[in-house]
Amino acid sequence: MLQLPELIELEEIILQAGDALHLQQHGEVKSAEISFPLYSISMGNQKPEAPVLGFFGGVHGLERIGSQIVLAFLRSLLVRRRWDSSLQRKLETMRLVFMPLINPIGIARGTRSNGHGVDLMRNAPVESCEKTSFLVGGHRISHLLPWYRGEFNSPMELENQALCSVVKTQLLNSPFSVALDCHSGFGLKDRLWFPYAHTRTPFPNLPEIYALKSLFDQSYPHHPYVIEPQALQYCTHGDIWDYLYQENQGSGHLFLPLTLELGSWLWVKKNPRQLMSLLGLFNPIVPHRQQRVLRSHLLLFEFLLRAVHDHRHWLPKTNHYLNCKEEAEALWYGIL
Repeated sequence: MLQLPELIELEEIILQAGDALHLQQHGEVKSAEISFPLYSISMGNQKPEAPVLGFFGGVHGLERIGSQIVLAFLRSLLVRRRWDSSLQRKLETMRLVFMPLINPIGIARGTRSNGHGVDLMRNAPVESCEKTSFLVGGHRISHLLPWYRGEFNSPMELENQALCSVVKTQLLNSPFSVALDCHSGFGLKDRLWFPYAHTRTPFPNLPEIYALKSLFDQSYPHHPYVIEPQALQYCTHGDIWDYLYQENQGSGHLFLPLTLELGSWLWVKKNPRQLMSLLGLFNPIVPHRQQRVLRSHLLLFEFLLRAVHDHRHWLPKTNHYLNCKEEAEALWYGIL
């Protein structure tokens, strides 16, 4: 039986937290000799009108550091909840949602895909409007090749169905929500991506994203993140966050999905021996570097927590909305 340390840690956190957390199990995924539950947990105000911040990880099994970052932050929050009165007050009026292990079979096996060989970030029913790179943009040739989307017209994989259920019931029912999906494996810099992945067309809530970026830049002017639409780097079929964003359109609710893409090439540059390991291409192997990564994103997570709680104070309105739209289009799309 394959062991999954991240699942053991999550279940320990759940056990220790008791009634501080609301636990849901969304079935389980099976492949050959292994079977793992799909958990989501939430804390704070459970009313539909509460603003929501969601943390997600483990979509790609190779990128274990994403799950580990989410688990580290969850553990920190539960300790602080006992003594931090400012956090206690925030949780009275907002909700935090966590799904740290979306693809447990992939994590246990050390594969990008799930147990069926499907890349969960290419599996949603969304077709790119742009030319995509061969294989990388998603394909239906064979599950033996990476970035496989799954069979045409087949239902989404169980992991994605569980993710969609969590987002639709916990985030999209709120008037305002933000999701942060934690990945690794792209470039030398940490990046915050926002939709779209399937088209280079600016997405409808560009002014709100730009206002959030400006708030972050002004509050923490020396932060290390490159904030941009994913399509500036590459386009793909089947992006699950594009799908969920589109599902929310017309609801009257504001949903901003973000992806934290950790610049894992920097770890390889500092320690070329990581090239000898597939996991080393996507995760910090040296213990002190892993610890640094686990703590270095707390500033971003705390910022998002405050920004969601106090979203009414920074969301753009009237003339400021138009200014944000124009500045965002000029910055990211060259539209003057």
